[in-house]
Amino acid sequence: MANITAADVNKLRQMTGAGMMDCKNALKENDGDFDLAIESLRKKGQKLANKRADRDANEGIVIAKTNSANTYGAVLMLNCETDFVGKNEDFVNFANAIIDLAIQKGPKSLDELKGLALNGQTVMESVTEMVGKTGEKMDIAHFEVIEAPIVFAYNHHGNRLATVLGLNKAGVSEINAIGHEVAMQVAAMAPVAVDKDGVDQETIQKEIEIGKDVARQEGKPEEMLEKIALGKLNKFYKENTLLNQESIKDNKTTVREMLTKADKDLTVTGFRRLMLGA
Repeated sequence: MANITAADVNKLRQMTGAGMMDCKNALKENDGDFDLAIESLRKKGQKLANKRADRDANEGIVIAKTNSANTYGAVLMLNCETDFVGKNEDFVNFANAIIDLAIQKGPKSLDELKGLALNGQTVMESVTEMVGKTGEKMDIAHFEVIEAPIVFAYNHHGNRLATVLGLNKAGVSEINAIGHEVAMQVAAMAPVAVDKDGVDQETIQKEIEIGKDVARQEGKPEEMLEKIALGKLNKFYKENTLLNQESIKDNKTTVREMLTKADKDLTVTGFRRLMLGA
């Protein structure tokens, strides 16, 4: 059996971030072979990940970034169990490494991101390895992408909320300030769609039924309920679709009006918003 020294244990710990006793046992079990010991620790992480599959992981970090050309943006939510781990430097650096990889490679979906290579293994294998290091359930809960002529990313203080936003024209005066403002609007006002035509039929029908029920409880005549509900639906559109919302910077102006003031054809192509706990 190989002689396992404190230096060997420390070396493996530095390589993997695992605990001292875990590293010592892994080296003993694998006769001092570092590669086998690392594989053993990864397998331990996998077992731990499976064991903790029923645990809640509602803490973590949300990060949004764009590529250098500002034509591709992504927002990522990496979850863990506790705020303590969520604010840990290694965890934050790991989340940044994943989003940076996404910005470099341009994956279109979460599954595609999880299969990318990160430090000699897949992203999901790296997540499993982090489970082994932290002892907490961990997962990439969400990954959303926007591609457009110009894309903006907004990260709210504390990294619990972030957005990406696409606009249809890049060469507009003050476009950076405009894009930043609208990305902040998405963060603050949580719209459900860009415009009325982006609201799904299920949501529309639910709002109509709610409108009818409220009007009925207020004693309005049955034959008036549909008309009243449609009026409430228009209010819903105004408050919950991005282009029709009042601007957070100037509540006398809608987002659409703010955009078309800068350029008559300027509009939003899409947005994504992620928030921890939402």
